[in-house]
Amino acid sequence: MKKKKKWIGLVLGAVCLFQINVVPVQAEEYWPEGPQIAGESAVVMEASTGTVLYEKNCHDQSYPASITKIMTSYLAVENSSLDEDVTFSKNSVYLTEGSGISRDVGEVMTMEECLYGLMLESANECGYAIAEHVGKDYNDFIKMMNDKAKELGCKDTHFNNPHGLPDEDHWTSAYDIAQISRAALKNDVFRMIVNTKRHTIPPTNKHTDETYLINHHKMLTNYQGDTQYLYDYCIGGKTGYTSVAGSTLATFAEKDGMTLICVVMKEQAPNHYLDTRILFDYCFENFQLWNVAENEKNYAQDMKENKIFENEESFVGMNKEGSIVLPKAAAFTDAVPKIVEIKDSKDVIGNIQYTYAGRTVGGTDIEVTGAKVSEFKFHKAKQEEKESKKEEKVVKINIKYIFLGILAVALLIGLGFGIYYLVDNFYLIKYKLECRRQRKMGFKDMKFRRGKRRK
Repeated sequence: MKKKKKWIGLVLGAVCLFQINVVPVQAEEYWPEGPQIAGESAVVMEASTGTVLYEKNCHDQSYPASITKIMTSYLAVENSSLDEDVTFSKNSVYLTEGSGISRDVGEVMTMEECLYGLMLESANECGYAIAEHVGKDYNDFIKMMNDKAKELGCKDTHFNNPHGLPDEDHWTSAYDIAQISRAALKNDVFRMIVNTKRHTIPPTNKHTDETYLINHHKMLTNYQGDTQYLYDYCIGGKTGYTSVAGSTLATFAEKDGMTLICVVMKEQAPNHYLDTRILFDYCFENFQLWNVAENEKNYAQDMKENKIFENEESFVGMNKEGSIVLPKAAAFTDAVPKIVEIKDSKDVIGNIQYTYAGRTVGGTDIEVTGAKVSEFKFHKAKQEEKESKKEEKVVKINIKYIFLGILAVALLIGLGFGIYYLVDNFYLIKYKLECRRQRKMGFKDMKFRRGKRRK
């Protein structure tokens, strides 16, 4: 594992070196000017990247009213099952006021029904009962709320109740509510509940009749017959109001692959709806999402060319879900990348973060792909050379024996034909040899007689 991390570090180093050498001169960076709104505090955040597309005093601390319940429901869906029974205590019934669904002491509902009551009808007694059930103790649940806020990076928040009723020690900011909403939207149960327009709670041990609920968010439903604020791309949210907080509103919308979170605070009705629509329209018209793995060519090529491990698949790669958000007038290559090494993760060794116009606009993780680590290139090359030589030697030996075999067979065939020829022509050959011998003898005798005559 240590060797593996060492080589991964070399890959990351090579990528970082590549970054230093090839980052081009950037064109002038442009960020669209946002609209004017009536609210004192607002933010629009792109959910997948956390990029702030618009802000106005988004870190100002103020009373949140019932948008507090986003945190309450998020903790509930993360720490309980929907079929768990929740019992309403005396405190949950009598220590809450304002919006509710008139539950009685000792009444039992499932966690699912409590969540619908909390998020659709903004039922304060449901918030209190959920806190007692999930935290096992009311004060322990408040601690859970603050611990989770800190974990999510919230710096402007202190919760002191689960429902948002006025409390001097209960405050937050538009930015922190957006951060909490961003985390909550990753939970499918939360998304389902906040996207529900109407719901019916069946009879309970205290109520023989059904309880009908309707979502109070007017951008999602025609609550109280009001349709003028309906927004086609709205997928949920949470309303809030108290006399000290004014109107607060958290709204979630999806369009063109982007999920936006808009939070407005310190508003006067109906400006919270009007401002939210203005901000959504501005962001959807001026920004777009880019997938990093599909568009980042330089780093992908560098990882491929500089990979240390020989394999069909690169040992490290970019997470395919990571994105950046940019003004529509900008190209993907206008964003400036930066590699950040991550040391405490087993599967993620780094992160490519992008900035544009002085803002962090998203990024993606550099992950261990799970590809098997094979031998190093030089070792493998030597091994292949040895195997190649071995194969060549075997081939030569085989050819030699084959040649000798063929030669032997040819000689045997030739010898066979020779013997056959001799046997078949034995008498003819004998006759020819005898004739040749007699001619020689006759020639010698002739020479002898001529010699005698001359004398």
